[in-house]
Amino acid sequence: MALRLGDIAPDFTAETSEGTIHFHEWLGDGWAVLFSHPRDYTPVCTTELGAVARIKGEFDRRGVKVAALSVDPIDSHHGWIQDINETQNTTVNFPIIADSDRKVSDLYDMIHPNASDTFTVRSVFIIGPDKKVKLIFTYPASTGRNFAEILRVIDSLQLTANHSVATPANWENGQDCVILPSVKQEEVEAKFPKGHVVVKPYLRLTPQPNLN
Repeated sequence: MALRLGDIAPDFTAETSEGTIHFHEWLGDGWAVLFSHPRDYTPVCTTELGAVARIKGEFDRRGVKVAALSVDPIDSHHGWIQDINETQNTTVNFPIIADSDRKVSDLYDMIHPNASDTFTVRSVFIIGPDKKVKLIFTYPASTGRNFAEILRVIDSLQLTANHSVATPANWENGQDCVILPSVKQEEVEAKFPKGHVVVKPYLRLTPQPNLN
């Protein structure tokens, strides 16, 4: 069965470039991003892992752990990390899971037979503190991911998890948010003291509530 939003992220134990992890234990009570790579020593993956290493501080600032996955064994990962560090002018600073038996790939439905019978597609799973899957992206192997977009989505998910708002199209951190339709108009003033604008009765905007 394919994973769906709201499902508990499957637990697993795996070897990584930073030692053995027990996934749910590693998650703790925070947020995490798990993203897969078709295989080691591929050009697009090399740029992606370098990109994540360079912005790891942005994930840390949001309380988000990061783990990558590839279907190659651990010794291959260590050699590949040296290449990533050299070619991307960075230092890989997060674990890369070795999934040579495809166990984790199967749990997370990362192998799509119409694309490849053996290699994972570029999957992204954002997992919340309740260990539930909050977002799933799936890219073809030919297309590198936009990690600025992944950070943007994390900002939205963390905001909307704690406030009665949603984020509109192309929203970025700091911009106005949409008040949920479930909030009655007579409750709005108390709930959103920064003010609000009624565009239509069903479309009400308010400044981002978690900013000072």
